[in-house]
Amino acid sequence: FYCSGDDTIYLDLTFFNELAKRHSAAGDFAQAYVIAHEVGHHLQNVLGLTQMVYGKKKGLSEERANQWSVRQELHADFLAGVWAYYAGKEGLIEGGDREEALNAAAQIGDDTLQRKARGYVQPEGFTHGTAKQRQRWFKLGMDTGSMRAGERVYDMPYEDL
Repeated sequence: FYCSGDDTIYLDLTFFNELAKRHSAAGDFAQAYVIAHEVGHHLQNVLGLTQMVYGKKKGLSEERANQWSVRQELHADFLAGVWAYYAGKEGLIEGGDREEALNAAAQIGDDTLQRKARGYVQPEGFTHGTAKQRQRWFKLGMDTGSMRAGERVYDMPYEDL
């Protein structure tokens, strides 16, 4: 996870084993996606987006505040995709890497995790986005490489994310 208080990314390496075994999302690029997502949170903090989201969440119901959390998480997925775009330009992407990242995004989507844990999905409890949303925003970043393309995540209707 990323801690905005000390600008540090904390990695529990056992999570990568869990990602592979429990969530069926193995591979070096699945791990790279997770790390790039956390770096995305650092970028959000540097750009003032973390503070903006905190401000938007103040005084909202838990469900509405969670919607802002989802936006922020999808934007971090988008930023991970932007990193992947440039990694590809540098020849660092191998065959199957894109699929590894997209699979990881799907496996850690709120709907997937809730379905596995509870047997049903409760959208009002989402904090990171659905599998499809996470894949969509990662793909947008990876396909465009444009930081501006992800800005709309904060402006568009929640239902359209």
